[in-house]
Amino acid sequence: MAWNEPGKPGQDPWGNNSNGPNKPNGQKPDPDLDELLKKLQNFLGGGGSKMGGGFNAKGVSFAVIVAIVVWLLSGIYTVDSPERGVVKRFGAYVGQTTAGLHWHLPWPIESVTLVNVDRIRTAEIGYRTDSRRDGNVPSESLMLSKDENIVDIKIAVQYKVSDAKKYLYDVSDPDMTLRALTESALREVVGQNTMDFVLTEGRDEVVNKVKVITQKNLDKYETGLFITSLNLQDAQPPEQVQDSFADVVKAREDRERLINEAEAYSNDILPKARGNAARQIEESRAYHDSVIARATGQASRFDSIVAEYKKAPKVMRERLYIDAMTNVLEATSKVFVGSSSSNNLLYLPLDKMIGNSAKVPFKPAENVSSSKPTTSTQETRPTPRTNIRELLRSRELR
Repeated sequence: MAWNEPGKPGQDPWGNNSNGPNKPNGQKPDPDLDELLKKLQNFLGGGGSKMGGGFNAKGVSFAVIVAIVVWLLSGIYTVDSPERGVVKRFGAYVGQTTAGLHWHLPWPIESVTLVNVDRIRTAEIGYRTDSRRDGNVPSESLMLSKDENIVDIKIAVQYKVSDAKKYLYDVSDPDMTLRALTESALREVVGQNTMDFVLTEGRDEVVNKVKVITQKNLDKYETGLFITSLNLQDAQPPEQVQDSFADVVKAREDRERLINEAEAYSNDILPKARGNAARQIEESRAYHDSVIARATGQASRFDSIVAEYKKAPKVMRERLYIDAMTNVLEATSKVFVGSSSSNNLLYLPLDKMIGNSAKVPFKPAENVSSSKPTTSTQETRPTPRTNIRELLRSRELR
């Protein structure tokens, strides 16, 4: 027989002992499942025969304790970061809780209402984009302006809850209140301005005024709401006159475009004109200064010449004559004729000599005292002052 054969004393792996109720080593046998159920029934109802008649004192106490524990645990709640928990005790406001795990006295003593204070809510005035209703709402969008014209305006309000307690208990329907206050403020602002102002340059001003008036009334009524932004979706005249108004708007845009082009041209041409004017003024001043300086220099030179002339008149007359002839002859074409052996009249083709003087470079005569006459031409070429002086002196001697 194997060592672990069932029924063998001391070698039964399941702990069975066929010789008696006790296990080897003095261990008691485990109670079976029926016995455990019977003990539980006895604890709760005093025996199997009393289960149908009700619980005994111990069973009732245990059940009450379990119910109380479950009831207390039901007061545990969690508040997310964008939410606020508003706690009421017997219907009266107690306080608010922020993000985290909290506990309150369970119902019906206390109750908690969670309000999301960070979620951006939207209210549409004059139109709807939800699934239930999509399109214009003429009863909200059509308004009368100051000049008795009808304006079709659509506006969107984005807001959030600033005070959860006021939002829940101070006003019965704060969202509807916000819609009514926004529409009222919009009608007030439009009624104080003309149609052209509302539809063109006054759009931003209209939005700002409506936002200020609406927020002031929301705070006055303690709705617990705060407007984050107010956007003008559309502003136009009624459908019957939209074509005519579009022509007016187009003409106004053309006028603005032409004005902008004229200003751009003005901004481009005026600096150039100012620069030219400044340049001419500076050139005039420079010419003015140069003329004055030249005249001053000539006057000073004349004074110095007069002083020298008084000292030696003959020498100064000769000097002035030589300088004058030098200035004259430097800018003219000259022909020199030299002859030492004959006084006969010579024929000189001056026209050809002067015409060819620009092509033939000037070469001074090598031997002026030769019997043959020599000629040379020069055009607009300065002559040394010593040669002119000698020429003038020779003419005076003759």
